Amino acid sequence: MATRHSEFFAGIRNILPILAGTVPFGMIYGVSALAAGIPAITAQMMSCIVFAGSSQFVIVQLVAVGTPPIVIVFTAFIINIRHALYSASVAPYVKRLDARWKWLLAYLLTDEAYIVTITHFRTMRSLDDKEHSNRHWYFLGAGIALWTTWQASTALGIFLGTQIPPGWSLDFASTLTFIALVIPSIKDRATVGAALVAGIVAVLAFALPFKLNIAVATIVGIAIGLGLEQFLPRNKQQSGKNMIKETTQATMQEEMNSGEVL
Repeated sequence: MATRHSEFFAGIRNILPILAGTVPFGMIYGVSALAAGIPAITAQMMSCIVFAGSSQFVIVQLVAVGTPPIVIVFTAFIINIRHALYSASVAPYVKRLDARWKWLLAYLLTDEAYIVTITHFRTMRSLDDKEHSNRHWYFLGAGIALWTTWQASTALGIFLGTQIPPGWSLDFASTLTFIALVIPSIKDRATVGAALVAGIVAVLAFALPFKLNIAVATIVGIAIGLGLEQFLPRNKQQSGKNMIKETTQATMQEEMNSGEVL
């Protein structure tokens, strides 16, 4: 039977390749947060409390353009709603745990931790597989490794941001960040459609008060993307999580560009 120790370090070991790609994004977030006028301590606390890269980047972008708090909260909710799907998928494997464990693992549930954890869980012969009765320690190992990396890279980004001379303009930093996030996510016709529609709606609805064009464009883009999934057979493998994430990122990119032009 796999021990707690072996499961814990297996989780760390299997998520290591992903951590290398997490570091630069954590650093970019730290720099972008300072550029948006967010205090260093607040930026670091956001990484500790929110612990959701996509949401944090969006929050920074929205703060930078003066978006009302209610719109920021709603947009972050839309982005993170995919975690409900993750939870439903993982739940059968951790249902025997007590509430404290469930709360801890829910906090550590991210895109990366979910991918390596659910892959490991699905290698079990059954939900009652005695060989993996300590499987939740695998989840814990992967989650803590990612959490530590994200906090450290955020702190490094904040430190670098404070060393940049005031005369250097970082206003475009968050825009570049979203370009980097959006392009790799466009993998098929469904994501192309979601991104294009979200961008167009964000621009056309720019005159709406309280930056509501962002929320409207996000919802419309998601609907179009999910609709295309149903009618384009080759896009069946595209997950709802990627669709939501891609649409929101495209919306934010168009919002920033529109703000600069207009």
